[in-house]
Amino acid sequence: MPQSLSKVILHIIFSTRNREPWLDPNVRPRMHAYLATICRDLGAEVVRVGGVADHVHIITTLPRTVSQADLIEKIKKTSSKWIKALDPRYRRFLWQRGYGAFSVSPSQLDAVVRYVETQSEHHRIRSFQEEYRELLRRHDLDFDERYVWD
Repeated sequence: MPQSLSKVILHIIFSTRNREPWLDPNVRPRMHAYLATICRDLGAEVVRVGGVADHVHIITTLPRTVSQADLIEKIKKTSSKWIKALDPRYRRFLWQRGYGAFSVSPSQLDAVVRYVETQSEHHRIRSFQEEYRELLRRHDLDFDERYVWD
């Protein structure tokens, strides 16, 4: 087959360092739009970006020419640099070191999009840590609590 084709949909999740609430309602839409722009610039098709004050969810395709780790590193590094330049009050902003990345079946895409769109309601009753642990368990990922949080 002379042509290389790929359609891998990812649900990426990462938080601010120590889950600090940096992404207030004023900057959050701008950050989400910027995260989408970074993905598109890297050749990804963005489906949805969402989240709350202390973490983000990105549903996007994985570009055929970029590894998952490189995609996420570029998203985090570029957006961190952007927000720090936006206003001096963000100069201490940091993303957590790690991330979660989960494959999304096209048949489940609508459900995952709804989940991301309802983050504000969802987090009225559940913390980021509870949500993340549940996602790790649901995707059958072994993890060690000592290394999940920074």
